[in-house]
Amino acid sequence: MSREENVYMAKLAEQAERYEEMVEYMEKVAKTVDVEELTVEERNLLSVAYKNVIGARRASWRIVSSIEQKEESRKNEEHVAQIKEYRGKIEAELSNICDGILKLLDLHLVPSSTAAESKVFYLKMKGDYHRYLAEFKTGVERKESADSTMVAYKAAQDIALAELAPTHPIRLGLALNFSVFYYEILNSPDRACNLAKQVGITCIFLFAAEKVSELSCVICLNLVWKKTCIVAHFVFRSSDMFHFTFSFKTLLDPSVACSSEQLDEYSAGHMS
Repeated sequence: MSREENVYMAKLAEQAERYEEMVEYMEKVAKTVDVEELTVEERNLLSVAYKNVIGARRASWRIVSSIEQKEESRKNEEHVAQIKEYRGKIEAELSNICDGILKLLDLHLVPSSTAAESKVFYLKMKGDYHRYLAEFKTGVERKESADSTMVAYKAAQDIALAELAPTHPIRLGLALNFSVFYYEILNSPDRACNLAKQVGITCIFLFAAEKVSELSCVICLNLVWKKTCIVAHFVFRSSDMFHFTFSFKTLLDPSVACSSEQLDEYSAGHMS
């Protein structure tokens, strides 16, 4: 099939929620970048395809790991052994998915990118998938994945700071994912909060100077809150005057963390 036909089939697979097939179609498109870079639409389709495929396995891994901990606390060794084996199956799938996109990025997408936006997008993506590996790897493998995440995020950050606007969505997404990395992988909540807070404050100052829209500021602050478990409250008084209160609490105890449903409800309420 031609590139255009693969893109069409990827869109069709997305509508049918057949994301593994969507990945297959977009991989074929991605391998043509030596001739022509991916368009923004193609780039986003690739990201969506992999995000859905990896997202389902990450959710499965978290659920199974939680059940494993409960069974361990009950000293139920037979169940624990069964769960470990099942978790290993999920981890193998996670590794295969991450290895697939990382190979695609290293061999095709990163080398062929010329625009700053594309470079940051792909390097951020590279950091994201190394981070996903670090979520379940242990020992030396975990350290290697964490180190690779740091290298990719730092390379993306250097380009973003130099060439992308402070409120560029990809630059914001990179900064916030970087903060998640500090929080979840490096166990450094202070650095995570400081990084996310800097993003929020930058956006607020730009809004006050009328350099970004109110909507952009709301989106940014909501992402800061949602991505790093920071509680933020803000009320805009008018287009040029607003009252902003920013209180944050690092949620170290998972038992008090907000559910994904609560976060989605919060996001929808402030995006309307």
